Amino acid sequence: MAGDDRKGRGTDTSEHGQGLSGQSFPADRVVQPALSGQTEQPQEPEWDPGPEEELEMILNSVYDDIVITDGRGVVLRASRSCQRVYGRSPEELVGQSVAELERQGIFRPSITLRVLATGTRQTVIQTTADGSKKLVTATPVFDSQGRIVRVVSYSRDVTELIELKEHLAELQQQMGRVTPELEHRRSLDTEVDGLVVESGAMKRLVRQMAQLAKHDVTVLLRGESGVGKGVFARYLHQHSPRAEGPFIEINSGALPESLAESELFGYEQGTFTGALKSGKIGLIELAHGGTLFLDEVGDLPLPLQVKLLKVIQEKTFYRVGGRAPVHSDFRLIAATNRDLEALVRAGAFREDLFYRLNTVPLTIPPLRERREDIPGLAGYFLERYNAKYHARKRIDPGALRQLVDYPWPGNVRELENLIERLVLLVEGEVIQPTDLPFGDAAGNGHRMDDNLSDPPSPGLGALPLPDLVAAYERHLLDEARRRCRSTTEMASLLGVSQPTVVRKLRRYFGSTG
Repeated sequence: MAGDDRKGRGTDTSEHGQGLSGQSFPADRVVQPALSGQTEQPQEPEWDPGPEEELEMILNSVYDDIVITDGRGVVLRASRSCQRVYGRSPEELVGQSVAELERQGIFRPSITLRVLATGTRQTVIQTTADGSKKLVTATPVFDSQGRIVRVVSYSRDVTELIELKEHLAELQQQMGRVTPELEHRRSLDTEVDGLVVESGAMKRLVRQMAQLAKHDVTVLLRGESGVGKGVFARYLHQHSPRAEGPFIEINSGALPESLAESELFGYEQGTFTGALKSGKIGLIELAHGGTLFLDEVGDLPLPLQVKLLKVIQEKTFYRVGGRAPVHSDFRLIAATNRDLEALVRAGAFREDLFYRLNTVPLTIPPLRERREDIPGLAGYFLERYNAKYHARKRIDPGALRQLVDYPWPGNVRELENLIERLVLLVEGEVIQPTDLPFGDAAGNGHRMDDNLSDPPSPGLGALPLPDLVAAYERHLLDEARRRCRSTTEMASLLGVSQPTVVRKLRRYFGSTG
């Protein structure tokens, strides 16, 4: 009865193992003794195929495509999966020559013919009649006399892999085309943490700052009023290991002399009339763990210079009215628009403090010496104040040229204030040359070259600022190219580096010729 019961359950494959023939046998004959720890061996399946039948069963069980030919390239056997791949059943393939199948386009190339020609294992990418791609490997089988008597080939569909590879190659080609454009856009994209870095002078300065930002060295920023020393100081802080700490800015010239000491160093409770009962933490103490930025340090009163020098050297100080030393670990950045050396000679600035501050001096050039930055700066401020005041102002090419030519005695601050005023007061959407307060006076300032003509007007109205900048740049390059005999001469004429000229010529004209 048990045997009959097992036989009756033989059709339920969820409870039975799979034999080589595809027939099922009871799982409890194998699994249960193993689980119970019994050593009884399971009975062998009743199916006992011969070699031919067993080989046939294996061929029809594998997922990969297998084809076996004789030493002349005639198909002897083929797996059932060939129907799916080649559109031919094993019965249709058997007896066919692989050369004929290749001629019919069933597959190409024939890897079997390559094995027969070389006598070695071969691997190729094979294309089938429906366009699918197969990775095929074929191996020769030799008899005792060294003759090829069989060729066994097996393959796997790699169509999707090939498509991914081709897609990757296409993307790489696109990147090859896009990368120069990105580099150009990067040269036009003037905002780097609030810095404009189109001109060669500014790029060199930013590279120096990026290197200095990594170290806790004291930096002295020098430059005319309005060049953006505060922006540079913030850049150094943001790119330093102290970026997560506070950035404390002190305008030395704005500190009332009577209150300067208490503002910088703080004071204890009840120190003087009007003081907070709880006392007050000074700005230097607030800078602990971060950056202390002393703007207009040349205006610092002499008595405070002595105390500041001690703080810089020892990183300790006393609050006003205090008896306990206070420690503050900060990185110092100072800035000035004054001639500190002249102040030292005049006795208005301590020499020892000057040398302490002047560890690494960086001079920020005035705007009139980096005119390449003006279009980008104008665009940056225009975008900022358009967003702030919900406007959609644009700049006419003629107005942009006047902005570039104007000498800007107030530097970047003057340009920013002007753009804000224009966004607020210009009635139309386009800022025209007549809207500028200096008008033709801009022509009295520096021009890149008096013989370079103005770019042609768009005619149909103003373009967006990036297009205006590109048109203006292309025009100047075209004129310089006609006038100069080499890119070196062009670089000298335009006030940029020779590699910049080469890169921009390729961008706008496709070559440097």
